[in-house]
Amino acid sequence: EVQLVESGGGLVQPGGSLRLSCAASGFTFSSYAMSWVRQAPGKGLEWVSAANSDINKPTYADSVKGRFTISRDNAKNTLNLQMNSLKPEDTAVYYCAKGGIPDEYDYWGQGTQVTVSS
Repeated sequence: EVQLVESGGGLVQPGGSLRLSCAASGFTFSSYAMSWVRQAPGKGLEWVSAANSDINKPTYADSVKGRFTISRDNAKNTLNLQMNSLKPEDTAVYYCAKGGIPDEYDYWGQGTQVTVSS
């Protein structure tokens, strides 16, 4: 059974940092691209970042480029998202998804809430 479990969300002040993690199981993690997607209150899903299997070509949405860094540990089946210089508009539920692009997403985690507020 494929499982994706996010953790690391919370409340942070503007300019602060958080590190999200996604623990994967039930599939050969190292063989798949993985993504982070978010949903802000009252808005649709927004793709944030993706990492191919060996993370040599990470990609980022323009809204987070230069502030967020995606990484993965294939030995530990873990996907991470380091979020720096957080802004109130980064407030959202963050999901990890199996796949590199939306058409590939076949499994999602339950999400972790990130709230950026003073």
